[in-house]
Amino acid sequence: MMPFKFAVTTSQSQTPDLVYHAVQISRELKVPYIGRDGRSLEAVSKTLGVEGMLVVSSEKVAYVSREGEFFFHPGLAGLRIKELINGKTDQMIDAMSLSPGDTVLDCTLGLGTDAVVASFIAGKNGRVVGLESSPVIAFLVKRGLAFYPEANRDIVAAMRRVEVIRADHREYLRALPPGSFDVVYFDPMFRFPGKQSPAINAMRNLANHAPLDRETITHALRIAVKRVVVKERRGSAEFERLGFEKICGGRYAPVVYGIMDGQGVSGG
Repeated sequence: MMPFKFAVTTSQSQTPDLVYHAVQISRELKVPYIGRDGRSLEAVSKTLGVEGMLVVSSEKVAYVSREGEFFFHPGLAGLRIKELINGKTDQMIDAMSLSPGDTVLDCTLGLGTDAVVASFIAGKNGRVVGLESSPVIAFLVKRGLAFYPEANRDIVAAMRRVEVIRADHREYLRALPPGSFDVVYFDPMFRFPGKQSPAINAMRNLANHAPLDRETITHALRIAVKRVVVKERRGSAEFERLGFEKICGGRYAPVVYGIMDGQGVSGG
């Protein structure tokens, strides 16, 4: 078995352009490229002994495994931004106390939905950096944020402004000087996930499942001028374990936010 969890291939329509693109991606990610040659993805995966394949087609680049297909899509970010434009509130934005010009470090980028919404509010004078430790997720989301053909100009601008960095947030936070960002945000993989779509299930198998720890929160508090925010399920024991006493969210919302004030805030 090869020491790789995934490899790169093309769709069945293996054109020279697709092959070239796939080879370039394989070199960037430092994993093998293998030609389809009419074989099924299952057969190609078995040949290399990998868990999944990054498939390059004329429409998109997607990660395909037994758990499903994962590719970038702005998803609920578009709906949330449209609601903000129409004057509605967003629980995450309220939890962050985010304003135009603010800087946000999203330590668990994932699909990038929350980062895009934060980018919309932070605006062109703000900054949103998303950290993602999974090489596949980081690659697909960074590519999607840069090239996804969204028609709404506000959503496009918000996506294009998000900076994606492939990094483990624990190491990244340790290296930052105090007060580097206004808000430090975490949306870790839930300890007890509910029912998910096939795309989310495919992403779960790529994601980092390590729970947050108090040392990480301590570093985040050193970095954050305004707030450290953690997203979790309502009633989650993670809030108490990590020391979060202030919780906010919709009265009936299944997901809520733990808040701690950063070094630049003296109260509420």
